Amino acid sequence: MEDSQHLSTAESETSLYISTSLDENALPAIIRSLLSLAPSPAEKDMLLMATLTACGSAMPNLYCRYGIAAKRYYPNLQLFIVGSAASGKGIANLALELVKPIHDAQPLIIPGDATYPAFYQQLAEQNGRAYIHESEGSVITDIWRSSTANYNTALRKAAEHEPISRSRCRETSVIACPQVSMVLTGTFSQYHALVPSIENGYFSRLLTLIINDVHPFSGQYVQISENSTSIISTAAQQLFHLYESLLFAHPREFQLTPAQKERLGTHLETAYPTLIRMLGEDFHSVVLRLAVHIERIAMILTALRLIEEKSAIGFYPLNVKSPIICSSSDYQTAELIGNKLLLHMAQAYQLIKGTEKTVLPTAKPLDQKQILLSLLPAEFESKLLIEEAKAQGIPQSTVMRWCSQWIENGLLHRPSFGHYKKIV
Repeated sequence: MEDSQHLSTAESETSLYISTSLDENALPAIIRSLLSLAPSPAEKDMLLMATLTACGSAMPNLYCRYGIAAKRYYPNLQLFIVGSAASGKGIANLALELVKPIHDAQPLIIPGDATYPAFYQQLAEQNGRAYIHESEGSVITDIWRSSTANYNTALRKAAEHEPISRSRCRETSVIACPQVSMVLTGTFSQYHALVPSIENGYFSRLLTLIINDVHPFSGQYVQISENSTSIISTAAQQLFHLYESLLFAHPREFQLTPAQKERLGTHLETAYPTLIRMLGEDFHSVVLRLAVHIERIAMILTALRLIEEKSAIGFYPLNVKSPIICSSSDYQTAELIGNKLLLHMAQAYQLIKGTEKTVLPTAKPLDQKQILLSLLPAEFESKLLIEEAKAQGIPQSTVMRWCSQWIENGLLHRPSFGHYKKIV
């Protein structure tokens, strides 16, 4: 497969960029400072997701509960940034700099170029916590061609914090609760080697960000290099202090409010059938796992707020066990990021499915207009329409234009000003 194959996106009326849909002022200060180093929306997206993933690896003793069994989930994300050469993927490497002070004090980073025994041993020595960062996805996919080096199953288990075991002639050992964060960047062929099929259970657990931009050469990198060193260094030290605070604190549970939980459940129930109709039944696992990804992102954002406090240690005293409640702002930000990532995952799904039939796959644009309309109830007010569009990262001016088109096309009826009814 040719790595230069263009990965098409749905950008006719709205962009799949995350950063252009976010209110950056609503982000924690540490993220805002780092995003100032990214010169384009695509690079902001890559740096945002890589930063969230790296920061999530530095938050011990923080967890949320999900599902009927109230299973514990920790703020660990696994991310693959897919892009062609010269797409600016290198900016994601700034995330690695954030965790280096932590690694220098207490080992956290595990290289992707590791055999399974080496990976397992280092993970066990680090109490199950690890951060993996590779700027070339082939570093991992090449070594995984050896059966003794393939730890794909271990990463799948780590994504769900399921026990990872290792058996030797005379003993068996188990890492009870692995907490592994990972950032990989590479081409689609490298990504496809990691996730060869939709049926591979890793597909729905590995967040995917698809970047189509080709970054033109400019002097921006030279111009920001001196300033970026200071910004990155400050952010890394802030994250280190937060890590220390959480490491020696009592475990704390992160919780969504009842209203946020209800919204998240309703959102998945309405988005699920729409995407299934568009993409096929196999995509349902991605939609269902989106809830965990959104809650993890919200947990990371909330923890990063501690840096803005005068004393993170004071905020996290050892004898406090009360849960931390998610703010409305952090939930909305996490949901918007999750919505955009779901569309990127849908593109990856189409590309992988395409390889089963054609040599050079292309992804058909996703119709965000259709998705939004399906999320709305049979009757709704303008306020709900605008709120739902905002959650999807769609500007108000765009959604009102769509609304006029729906009326013209006989999909909506407006009985009164600001009140709409779907026409079945």
